[in-house]
Amino acid sequence: MNRQEILTKLDEIVYNVIGTHVAPDAALSDSGLDSMTKVDLALAVGKAFGCKIPATEIDEYLESIDTLAAFVEEHQTLSAKA
Repeated sequence: MNRQEILTKLDEIVYNVIGTHVAPDAALSDSGLDSMTKVDLALAVGKAFGCKIPATEIDEYLESIDTLAAFVEEHQTLSAKA
């Protein structure tokens, strides 16, 4: 997947989990994301992209859709090299 496809899919996932669209660079916490919703979102991203966000790094990668996209891109690159 290219970055735009990843961003589109992440927008869909975020909307399904929190019920609103969020700009890619906007802080997800400003959209009412609490700790339980963060876990739900991390699980949905993991399921959609086949990657697991480590529990200790959820806050870091769920900062925005852009940071989630970077995580997915990095994970795909590592998978391709493996």
